[in-house]
Amino acid sequence: MQTLTNRAQQVDRRPMTFWEKLYLPAIAKGMGITLSHIFSKKATVNYPEETRPFSPVFRGLHVLNRDEEGRERCTACGLCAVACPAEAITMEAAERKEGEEHLYREEKYAARYEINMLRCIFCGFCEEACPKQAIYMTETFAPANYQRKGFIYGKDDLLIPDPKHPVTVNKKEQ
Repeated sequence: MQTLTNRAQQVDRRPMTFWEKLYLPAIAKGMGITLSHIFSKKATVNYPEETRPFSPVFRGLHVLNRDEEGRERCTACGLCAVACPAEAITMEAAERKEGEEHLYREEKYAARYEINMLRCIFCGFCEEACPKQAIYMTETFAPANYQRKGFIYGKDDLLIPDPKHPVTVNKKEQ
């Protein structure tokens, strides 16, 4: 019976020659490949001293942005949390009180905002879903930590500290 794919091949059952039994040609070919890799350019760098440039679409740590007046942009709409496939973002909304107009843009703000970096897959969906351009992904790596709770970033860790220098749009969106 013939197969449907016609990929069957006849097996060569001839006896091996003396040189094939010694495997010398195969060893010489393998040594040639090894020697060519020894003298080629190395793929690694001495990391702390040397760094390679990031890709324009690199997605690193998150940051919550402020507007030009230093107020928080996040209005706790929850779209970033809904868009997150890993469910790494949690938040609680609160109403702005009298005298807090200089802190928050809208009447509703995020009283508690947390990102669990142990769950985050750095997909960038939260950045795309935000209608107020409040959350961005920077070119910063996630730092190492010895405690699991150190990877749960709260609102204080995520907000940019200097309101005079808000984070600009990533290179990929310009």
